[in-house]
Amino acid sequence: MPSSTSSMKAAISALLGTFVATAGLSTAAPAFADEDPSLWGINGTFATSSNGAYAKLNERYEAQPGEQATWTISTQCVGPADCTGTVKSSAGWSAPIYTNDGLYFVKRLIPGWRYCDDGTPVQGLQVYKIYPVGPDAHYADVSNEYTGEDHTMGPSGSCGRNQWPVVRMPFYMKKIG
Repeated sequence: MPSSTSSMKAAISALLGTFVATAGLSTAAPAFADEDPSLWGINGTFATSSNGAYAKLNERYEAQPGEQATWTISTQCVGPADCTGTVKSSAGWSAPIYTNDGLYFVKRLIPGWRYCDDGTPVQGLQVYKIYPVGPDAHYADVSNEYTGEDHTMGPSGSCGRNQWPVVRMPFYMKKIG
């Protein structure tokens, strides 16, 4: 009987070892084997352009002043679609950047964005929605070029109008350093 007890113990030890190894694998962090973590996020210096020639003011095409600037972007990512960081613009402002559903968002407040006829300043909330594109102008996982929209909105009721002033225009960004 002693030999069957020792073989039983050996079998149980082997099963426990397999169970522990399997449990250890199932609790490990998921790996993105086909993705290089250094490619996640947006980092570097970029030339940016908001094309005012194709702007819409309250959903009506109306040319608006465009904007060109150089942005320095630094992000940290926990996964390919979970990044946060900071944008510093050559125009003198800095704002947070983050991802949501594959889009990058940059949001900032602009004091004195517009002025009413009586000179009252109106603050605007500017939101850039950005995504990477390939040579065919379609979405690409990894790219040095980005496109999207520059969307700025003021408060409803400003300047005596029960309507949010909204300006939307195409946005483009290309890595330069």
